[in-house]
This record gives sequence, C-alpha cells and structure tokens, in this order.
Amino acid sequence: MIPGRRWSLLTLDLDDTLWPCGAVIAAAEQALYDWLACHAPRLAAAHSIESMRSHRLALARRRPESAHDLTRLRQEALRALLDEHGHDAALAEPATAVFRAARNRVEPYAEVPSVLLQLRARYTLVSVTNGNAQVEHTPLRGLFHLSLTAAGVGAAKPDPALFEAALAFAGAARPAALHVGDDPYLDVAAARTAGFSTVWVNRGQGQWPAGLVRPDAEISDLNGLLDLLGPG
Repeated sequence: MIPGRRWSLLTLDLDDTLWPCGAVIAAAEQALYDWLACHAPRLAAAHSIESMRSHRLALARRRPESAHDLTRLRQEALRALLDEHGHDAALAEPATAVFRAARNRVEPYAEVPSVLLQLRARYTLVSVTNGNAQVEHTPLRGLFHLSLTAAGVGAAKPDPALFEAALAFAGAARPAALHVGDDPYLDVAAARTAGFSTVWVNRGQGQWPAGLVRPDAEISDLNGLLDLLGPG
C-alpha cells in the first residue's frame, strides 16, 4: 500500500483506465457516418470518416477556445459540413446525439464495477475526463459521487481545472487526494502538478516515458488499487 496517507478523495480517469476506448470511438464514428449516409447523403458521399475527423481537428486548431468541449466541437464541424453540402445545418444536433449514444456503449474492464463499489463506500469518488462519455448512461452509473468533464469545467487536462473542481466538491485537502489514470502526461503529471498523489494504471505493460517523474505507484488493473490502499 501507499504508506503514510489517509485518503478522502479518489479521482479516476475514464477512457483506457476504466474501459477500453479505441473500439468504442470507432463504432460511434461508424454509427454517425451511417446516419449521415441516410440523412445527409451528399455530405457522406463527399467525405469519409477519416476526412471528417481531419476537418474537425482543423477546426479545433482554429478555435482552441472550444477544443476542450468535444461535443460542441463535433457539432460545429458537422454544421459547417452540412451547410457546405446543401443540407440543413440543424441536422448536426440529432447527428451528434447518435454519436453520443454510441459513445456511451462502453464495456468496463472486468474488475472495475466491483472495485468502484468497494471504493465508493470508503472515499469520495470523482471521475475526471477530457472525453465526452456520459457516465450516467454507461454501466458505471451510480458508482461515482460526481462525474466531471473538461466540457463541464471549461478546460481539459493537463489544465488543473478538473482536479480543482474535484477538490472543491469533496472539501478535501490536497494531501488527501489521489488520482488514478492511464496517461503519463494527462493523468500522472497533470495530477501531480495539481498537488495530488498519483497511481498509473498500466494495463498494457507499457514503458514509462524517459525523463518524466514516475508516479507514486503503478498497477496493472484496479484490483491493484485495492491492494495499494489497504483494508478499509
């Protein structure tokens, strides 16, 4: 276990920490594209999933003030493409809803629901994510005391806003806060800068980046977090 600490707040990343993300995003983008093929065929004929993604990323570079809000960014990109190809730009709203519904069809790693249920009884549990999954529409609904997104707080990790919002909600002191996530930079380094202790979830046996200060602990799945924290 991590010695000499009495935690009150645990924050956890979502994508690739509590569920695999890549296949979910791919399926959601396919669902959106199939919907556009039916409802905006000229757009779908002119663009592939990849070219729509490139268009959206270019928009994010032009509008960095919106880049943290992935849903808004996707909707703005769709509005522009719909208008460009002679479709009603208002179709961007139902199209985005199709994407988000598919985005929420995540499958948590096998141990995650049970571990979160145990942790929720002992700590204030807050999810913090740069993504736009809606926890209340996933199999993990009801397992967090609060779920925070970059869009909701107005900034994405590594900005400390998500961590600051979690601290304010929990009324916790920084020495009592622990963050758990898979990304060395956006989770571990960012949380450390915010004054949190850190646990790196290394499910794929990856190599820690050279030159980056290591986390306080490393685990291969959330069962390892229970071992680190010790008995309640």
